[in-house]
Amino acid sequence: MDSQTTYNYKVVRQFAVMTVVWGIVGMLVGVFIAAELVWPQLSMDLPWLTFSRLRPLHTNAVIFAFGGSALFATSYYVVQRTCQTRLFSDKLAAFTFWGWTLVIVLAAITLPLGITTSKEYAELEWPIDILITLVWVSYAVVFFGTIMKRRVKHIYVANWFYGAFILTIAVLHLVNSAEIPVSLTKSYSVYPGAIDAMVQWWYGHNAVGFFLTAGFLGMMYYFVPKQAGRPVYSYRLSVVHFWALISTYMWAGPHHLHYTALPVWAQSLGMVFSLILLAPSWGGMINGIMTLSGAWHKLRDDPILKFLIVSLSFYGMSTFEGPMMSIKTINALSHYTDWTIGHVHSGALGWVAMVSIGSIYFLIPKLFGREQMYSIKLIDWHFWMSTIGVVLYIVAMWISGIMQGLMWRAVNDDGTLTYSFVESLEAMYPYYFVRFLGGALFLTGMLVMAYNVSKTVSGAKPADAPIPQTA
Repeated sequence: MDSQTTYNYKVVRQFAVMTVVWGIVGMLVGVFIAAELVWPQLSMDLPWLTFSRLRPLHTNAVIFAFGGSALFATSYYVVQRTCQTRLFSDKLAAFTFWGWTLVIVLAAITLPLGITTSKEYAELEWPIDILITLVWVSYAVVFFGTIMKRRVKHIYVANWFYGAFILTIAVLHLVNSAEIPVSLTKSYSVYPGAIDAMVQWWYGHNAVGFFLTAGFLGMMYYFVPKQAGRPVYSYRLSVVHFWALISTYMWAGPHHLHYTALPVWAQSLGMVFSLILLAPSWGGMINGIMTLSGAWHKLRDDPILKFLIVSLSFYGMSTFEGPMMSIKTINALSHYTDWTIGHVHSGALGWVAMVSIGSIYFLIPKLFGREQMYSIKLIDWHFWMSTIGVVLYIVAMWISGIMQGLMWRAVNDDGTLTYSFVESLEAMYPYYFVRFLGGALFLTGMLVMAYNVSKTVSGAKPADAPIPQTA
């Protein structure tokens, strides 16, 4: 078939397969650094194997390599199917794949070498930042160009979420990465002190809000109804959810800076908007889960649906926990503790990873011309490994974090600290081991997925689906 009458599945296939590959790489680094906290000798005194060098590699790999590839794959698929037209430009779409892959490879080289801006989720130095900008502008052109040439009047809500994520990440990246280069591998932020911190957490929290939430909600609004075989529970609620979420998320960043040099009014503003965020977040979760009304029985024997629905449960849980932790009195206990790490991973593993895994399981057979995945039973195994792994991880970090916070602020009658820092470290040790086990179990699930995907695609003759000729 000629390219004008078929969808462009090639770039979707590339990103879908790389989602699995980068998921394993990113989680493997995460499990290794979790193991280093239990057995510090694992670094072998090599600077590029230390926790401090590998931790940014882990966050960049799971957020931008794994999560980013899932977003590229699903957004390119969804925008074509819902607009009933081929991607705006095959060449630009191909550039986004190879450009994004190059960004990830450069991150994997520079971060272990200690080449970093030291900004959370924005550690990559200025030459790589420029490449990210070029890829992202190309992505926007492909995505919005496809919407412009759509053959249906309506723009489905999933595309609203994908579009908001693409535009907002562009603004965040450009503003936060404003820097003055002093060499090829070193630059300094243009912002001074507290302003730099404020800009960083405006970026950092909205990387969570738009990259790790809005984009994946786009995924949820397409793949949950598709897999359930039901229309979305409330289309009106989905539109309200969209506008409420994107208008409030932007203001929540200062809650990362409670009890710092940031003005108190800005801290309080961040707290208030974080609490307001609870409403749209839970509205979206309820909309996704209630899509199963009349189809709950499908959860018994559909592990893909289990992934998608349980991911929404974790989304609901972490979007309740986040606003709660932004309240100053609770933050006084939780800040700088492992509780924050538990919260981040309930969102990252429970929500982002599980909704991505479910969506990729949905896509792979369709992209490679198969009836279904090679083994449904293996998907079920993967689901339980992921769920148990996340629960082990986050419960260990909750207990460890709350205990940490209480030990750090315990004082004797004479005002001296009850516990030394080392004593609090010793108390956390068993929970670090449980965290390592949870992460290892989640990683093992990803290896099961890789086997299942490889068996599904081996020998396949992938073909691009035809575009319906009647709009």
